[in-house]
Amino acid sequence: MPNPQLNANGELTHLLAIDGLPRETLLHILDTAASFLGIADREVKKVPLLRGKSVFNLFFENSTRTRTTFEIAAKRLSADVINLDINKSSTAKGETLLDTIDNLCAMHADMFVVRHAASGAPYLIAEHLSRMGHNDIHVVNAGDGRHAHPTQGLLDMYTIRHYKQRFEPLTVAIVGDILHSRVARSDITALIALGAREVRVIGPQTLLPTDLASMGVKVYHDMRVGLRDCDVVIMLRLQNERMDGALLPSAGEYFKHYGLTPEKLALAKPDAIVMHPGPMNRGVEIDSAVADGTQAVILNQVTFGIAVRMAVMSILAGN
Repeated sequence: MPNPQLNANGELTHLLAIDGLPRETLLHILDTAASFLGIADREVKKVPLLRGKSVFNLFFENSTRTRTTFEIAAKRLSADVINLDINKSSTAKGETLLDTIDNLCAMHADMFVVRHAASGAPYLIAEHLSRMGHNDIHVVNAGDGRHAHPTQGLLDMYTIRHYKQRFEPLTVAIVGDILHSRVARSDITALIALGAREVRVIGPQTLLPTDLASMGVKVYHDMRVGLRDCDVVIMLRLQNERMDGALLPSAGEYFKHYGLTPEKLALAKPDAIVMHPGPMNRGVEIDSAVADGTQAVILNQVTFGIAVRMAVMSILAGN
């Protein structure tokens, strides 16, 4: 079955997930992001690559960081950005998702950035656009249900490459609520595609999916064992809003076993970097001494995220 993200020439036409994307495509996005870093850092104000294009931010789920970085990225590419207040939009009045998309197409949308609580919603939109003959309109998945968050995965890869240069020698640990995390799925897929030596996942049984071994990762329930000699530690937020019922005894109990403290971090390599997709729950997933410490690169991830989202939108628009 052809990958719906790629056209007949193998060029990126939508970014829906990291699954199925060739390693060369991932590296092309990372290399393009590197060329945009000066603009993300405000050394250069703007480039005209998306001048005259309309980017619609459709966030059916709350988000501050992701929506804002997409907006900044689009504006630095000189696009017109339209943020839809979905809570007050027609879908809240009963209009279907695809009817909303049809109306926005009639307003000459060029790109949709979509965040949705339902896994697969961006795919549905991309298929609909293809069916309606709108092959010049692109879809970027900004997070769908528990499924994927490809731009977060890419900005995490950019961050790792920025600090570690190469993926091949690295042992990377992803810690916490893997079960509900679309970031974890995107990170695992990207790390394996880019050739990381070993990918470990660490968490309690109740927060790990059953299919992890088939993804090519090593599973640990003891954080102290799992962190030993790691080069990169990616902490995940507890996704309380996606949990059905109580999967943990208490936040304090979770922190005791799976919170990242200076003592636990000392088991990783001395030059290990600490990452977190945000927002952080201090004292639950991560100790403030670590979050604010010299090994944390969490705020840099946000800056890199602007450059990565610029790269994705620029490539989709044919630059």
